[in-house]
Amino acid sequence: MYITDHPILGAEENTEMVNITVDGVPLRVRKGSMIAAALLANGIKVNRYTLKHHEPRGVFCGIGQCTDCVMIVNGQPNVRTCITPVEENMVIMTQNKD
Repeated sequence: MYITDHPILGAEENTEMVNITVDGVPLRVRKGSMIAAALLANGIKVNRYTLKHHEPRGVFCGIGQCTDCVMIVNGQPNVRTCITPVEENMVIMTQNKD
């Protein structure tokens, strides 16, 4: 679910969608949205698991200061998804899933 008419920011003008793949599942998401926001809009709340106890982590700060939202993006680990916009054909994987 996307906010299309914000009470302060106004109406969303960008309705263009792009295709991404998350853990092998294809998704269509709003172009230019941050990866974490696009995943949350599609019901995906877990971005990574901790190494020691294998505990799930998701968005915490939302401004790129912590590392709770890091994922593997196009083969690169530790990408902060809260500050990285989606791009066409991006491949995203949950970090430390196994």
